[in-house]
Amino acid sequence: MTEHEDTKPDPVALKILELLEAGGPDHTVSPDDVARAFAETRRKKSDPPDVWRRYMNAVRQQAIHLARAGRIVILRRGEPQDPHAPIKGLIRLGLPQD
Repeated sequence: MTEHEDTKPDPVALKILELLEAGGPDHTVSPDDVARAFAETRRKKSDPPDVWRRYMNAVRQQAIHLARAGRIVILRRGEPQDPHAPIKGLIRLGLPQD
């Protein structure tokens, strides 16, 4: 990081990339998988079992941000989606195919 950069990478975005890179080029993950994995890194004893749900919006926002930057693809029914258009329904996240 240069001295002019004052922003750190978003931890949710890092978790998305970590899970995808660990799985290999054809691996995909659901936003739920990412939210659950991220929640586990921050879980407190007092948290309810479904604490991961509070991270779902952040996961979707970061997925769109990463897709717009070309770092991941958002898939719906196996087809890449335009990250600049509204995306509804069940999606999966994957690495771009070269």
